[in-house]
Amino acid sequence: MTTWMITGCSSGLGRDLAHAVLQAGFNAVVTARDPQSVQDIVAAYPDTAVAAALDVTNRAEVDAAVMLAQARFGGVDVLVNNAGHGYRAAVEEADEHEVEALFASNFFGAVAVIKAVLPGMRARRTGTIVNVSSIAVWLGMPGSAYYSATKFALEGLSDALRKEVEPLGIKVMVVEPGAFRTDFAGRSLQQAKASIPDYAATAGPRRKENDRTHGTQPGDPVRAAAAIVKAVTGERLPSRLLLGRDAIKTVTAELGARLREIEDWKELSASTDFPDER
Repeated sequence: MTTWMITGCSSGLGRDLAHAVLQAGFNAVVTARDPQSVQDIVAAYPDTAVAAALDVTNRAEVDAAVMLAQARFGGVDVLVNNAGHGYRAAVEEADEHEVEALFASNFFGAVAVIKAVLPGMRARRTGTIVNVSSIAVWLGMPGSAYYSATKFALEGLSDALRKEVEPLGIKVMVVEPGAFRTDFAGRSLQQAKASIPDYAATAGPRRKENDRTHGTQPGDPVRAAAAIVKAVTGERLPSRLLLGRDAIKTVTAELGARLREIEDWKELSASTDFPDER
C-alpha cells in the first residue's frame, strides 16, 4: 500500500490532505511540531496512520520521522512538503533573524526532508515528491518579498531535482495554491515588528492589522486536498499544479505579460551575443 508522509498537518491544507489520503485508503505519516494536534486523525485510522513529531528545522526529528515511516510502513512513497509559514514586511523593514527563520522553515526544512526520503526512493526506484509553493512566485506582492523568495527557491530546486531523479523513477510536482481559507493568513502569519511610514501605501495594507482577507479567501482546502490526491494518483503528474481560479487567472496574466516583454526587448537581448553567434 502507498505510504504518504505529509509535513505541517496541524491545520489547513496539511490537515485536510491527511484526511483525504487516509480516506482514500492509503497509509499516512501525519506530522506536526506538536503530535498531539493530529492525534484525532490518527485515532480515526489506527491501522493506516501514525503521528510523528516533526519540526522540519530539526534534523534529528526529520530523520526520526522517516525512520518511523520505514519501521511502520516500509518507507515513504509520497512526500508532501507542506510545512511553513507566511511573513509580511517591506524588504527594508524585515528583521534578519526572522528572515533566516522563514528560510529555515519554508526552504531548508523542505530540503532536509527531501534528502531524508530520497535514499529509500532511490533504492526502490519509485516515489513522488510534492512541494507546496504559492502563486506568490508570480505575484510579487509588496510586503511579501521574503515569503516569495522562499517559494522561488523551492521551485528552482524542484525543477532541477525533477531532472536529477526522473531517470531513477522518482517524480516531482510543485503545487501553487491561490488564496485558500486556511489559517495561513491568521495564526500562521508572522510579520516584522518595525514599520516604516514610507511603505504605508505599499506594504502597509498587507500588514496583519490591516488585512481583511482572512476568512474570505475563495479556495476550499478540502477540495484542494482532493485535487492533490487525484494528481498524484493519476496516470500523469504535472510539473506544476495550480489550485484555484484565482491562481489560473494570475498565472495566465503574468505569463502573457512576460511573453510580451520578451518580444518588446528581444532585439536588445539578442544584441549581446558575439557577432558570429547570432
